[in-house]
Amino acid sequence: MHQRQRSEDTVQDPTTYPPIPAEDVAAQEDHVRTIFGILSGEQEADLLLRNLHIVDVHTESVYPGSLLVYRQRIVALNPDESVVRVREVFDGEGLYAIPGLIDAHLHFESQLAHPAAFGEAIVPSGTTTVFGETLDFASAAGDEAVEAVQTLFADHEKLPYRLYAFAPGKKTSTDVTEAMLKMDPVIGLGELAHLSYMTGDADDFRKSALGRANSGFVNCHWGVTALSDMLLNYMPAIGVDNNHDVWNEDDIEKSVRYGLNTQIKFGVGSPEVIRTMLRAIVKRRWPAENFQLCADNISVDRVLRQGHIDWVISLAIEMGMPPIKAIKMGTLYAARSFRKDRDLGSLSPGRFADIVLTDSLAKINPRYVFKGGELVARDRKLLNRVGIDYSSLAKEPKPGLADLTAEQLDLVPLEISPEGDQAKVLLFDVYGRGHLKFAQEIWVPFRDGAVVPEHEGERLNRISVVQRYADGKRHIVTGLFKGVSIDRGAVSTFWPAPSAYFVSVGSDSAEMYANLKQLDTLVGGCIVTEEGETKACLPLEFYGVMADMNLAELVDATRSVDAALEKLGNRNEGEPVVNKLLTLFISLDRFGFMK
Repeated sequence: MHQRQRSEDTVQDPTTYPPIPAEDVAAQEDHVRTIFGILSGEQEADLLLRNLHIVDVHTESVYPGSLLVYRQRIVALNPDESVVRVREVFDGEGLYAIPGLIDAHLHFESQLAHPAAFGEAIVPSGTTTVFGETLDFASAAGDEAVEAVQTLFADHEKLPYRLYAFAPGKKTSTDVTEAMLKMDPVIGLGELAHLSYMTGDADDFRKSALGRANSGFVNCHWGVTALSDMLLNYMPAIGVDNNHDVWNEDDIEKSVRYGLNTQIKFGVGSPEVIRTMLRAIVKRRWPAENFQLCADNISVDRVLRQGHIDWVISLAIEMGMPPIKAIKMGTLYAARSFRKDRDLGSLSPGRFADIVLTDSLAKINPRYVFKGGELVARDRKLLNRVGIDYSSLAKEPKPGLADLTAEQLDLVPLEISPEGDQAKVLLFDVYGRGHLKFAQEIWVPFRDGAVVPEHEGERLNRISVVQRYADGKRHIVTGLFKGVSIDRGAVSTFWPAPSAYFVSVGSDSAEMYANLKQLDTLVGGCIVTEEGETKACLPLEFYGVMADMNLAELVDATRSVDAALEKLGNRNEGEPVVNKLLTLFISLDRFGFMK
């Protein structure tokens, strides 16, 4: 990693990086004198939180006490109240005070909400810091990527949580990556595409170099299931810091052994995946300091119903992990993995006063949430909605299916058995991510010249993966689908990153065609139809990946999709169907089903 040169007109403050310009030294001196004055009782602090049981993540103990706050930071533990002067006092009601929770890796596009709407969901759950990726948003914006990301993050300091972002490590040009690395609040390079490293991709090498030169932080999909044992050395050897691509006990062991900060994700895959990983950590007695917690991809609806980092901490405790160690995975260890532990992750002097008050440590229940000493949520409700206007990001639709025909969506066998009674087709599994079972070739019945959509006694819907903008012959992949089961009608979604494709699920080519034609009139989103009539619609106006909606509006829209599909015969649990379908595009790209 490079070292910035210290010039004669700068003075190094040991708590900051890069060096402070000399003209700021006077302001710094005023600040340290003010802190001394507050602790001496000569000047006024902003807030005293008293009557607390403070969770000390450094000694792994709990003690009764109080916290003194000035300019968003904790300046004293258990201050002498006979001396201290303070503007406001908050009674903590004897609740446990834990550090604000941290999501160590999240994709902003995956929950379909813009940053302010997302905050409405996560902050009441106790999350006060997010380390976020924007690669799909930047990829979808294309030539407008740099300006679009600047607009998305322009008012990030107004958000009720702290945002640290990453420049795209894949899906965009190196020019976009380089420009974003210079932006605030970007602190490093986002996840790298491990599959293309297997071929020595020059753009990936360039992006890694940019990340190292500009900040040093590099995230990765490490690719345990895809890379050879020799190439597994590559990413840690070039200084990659964090890895979230683990799905089971063997993955975790390798990631930790290779020295990577290993992020346990709970927002992707089947609900049993997170339980399997947490059980493994407890069973193997791996030190909790190796791990951080992250959502990766998660819907706001699931956050509202289940929780965010608070939920997975509680689940880790349920799996047998000591409560304070589980809390440290979602606080101190997450901050430390990005070398932010002088600002975040503990309730110690000098750290931001990001504080969660909970009535239990066995099951985290955020009663009060503070960001920088400001009360932002109470009893799982955000106190004040942030009024950030993102509407300039909305785009006009660009239809691309004018020449599509219903016949192009027909399911054509890959192969027919010699006896003529079996057909080989692709089976796509919505929960097949994380292993190589996302798409499998299977044999199904073939009668009267048509595929019978049944496998192992289960009736399946059809799926069509359709290129939106075709230059010549349109790329279409057809198969069977496991994850949505409707008796009639169709549902389609669109995702533009890194390539513009639709996914349509149904049982009839004409119905799927009519559905796709309606969705093609939007920038992006999801539509449910029956006999060509729209039953539910979720538009994604921001480059086809985000909705111009507040939290309540977005949740209503995703739930209306589920309700419409239920009337068509589907039974859904967990994530909303639209979020499940959109995760397909990650694997469709990764395994080569999109050009």
